[in-house]
Amino acid sequence: METSRIEQLLLKDRLIISTAMAGIFLIAAIYTLLGVGMPMSALEMTMADGMVTSMPVMSSATGMNDQGMAKMMMPAVWSARYAVLVFLMWWVMMIAMMLPSVASVILLYSALIRRGTDTSKAPQSAGFFLLGYLAAWAFFSLLATAMQWLCELRGIMSPMDMTLTSNLLGSSIMILAGIYQFTPWKESCLQHCQSPMQFLTEHRRPGLKGAFLMGVEHGAYCLGCCWFLMGLLFVGGIMNLFWILGLTIYVLLEKLLMNQVWNKFSKMMGIGLICFGFHLLLNDFVL
Repeated sequence: METSRIEQLLLKDRLIISTAMAGIFLIAAIYTLLGVGMPMSALEMTMADGMVTSMPVMSSATGMNDQGMAKMMMPAVWSARYAVLVFLMWWVMMIAMMLPSVASVILLYSALIRRGTDTSKAPQSAGFFLLGYLAAWAFFSLLATAMQWLCELRGIMSPMDMTLTSNLLGSSIMILAGIYQFTPWKESCLQHCQSPMQFLTEHRRPGLKGAFLMGVEHGAYCLGCCWFLMGLLFVGGIMNLFWILGLTIYVLLEKLLMNQVWNKFSKMMGIGLICFGFHLLLNDFVL
């Protein structure tokens, strides 16, 4: 009877937590797609590069008036309010990108809590764990916001489509991201992300504060694994939907698939980034 009751509670927890995470993901995805507070939505940002080169054609094809075109071409003016909006853009985008890959860890943590001593606090503990995890990505978003502001201030980033205008810097980021795929730091952080049961048992702390700190720590490992990959958004476009979706799928597969085939693919990804980075670098020097 006791086992049956625990199983029923686990199913209830799974439903509550899964629904909550699905709601958070949906809100974050819609927020990112609409580009709340930004000069352009993510869809407009994705189309921006083509519009720059064929503005009259795109304008007539989409029915966009002069006022709409002017809005897209107008660079943003940095202020305290705009900086907060940029930070929220980064953080909410990170939530949408990282939540699918951490969902299984949250559910596993909830199940472990339910089978322990604090059975009544399983959903709350899972919520605090998730909050701690997202706090780690809030720290990354703060750094990303500062870098975006600095790049725009230095004139090496387009304020319109939020991409680097310096091929040297862009190619350097790609090369370094490729090299990072082979480093022991990447391997160590990835092992923690790929072995959630080991992490949860070795780093377990009691109480809601402990759950929050565990979330921060797991988020730190996740950040150590993915931060250079997220840096590629500066190259492809911070709100470019193709890059966002591609990186989201890659991170999800990287954490869930632990076989040797994927490990080889990950290394091939690193080699591809290095080669493409050097290709851009050589083109810059040739031109």
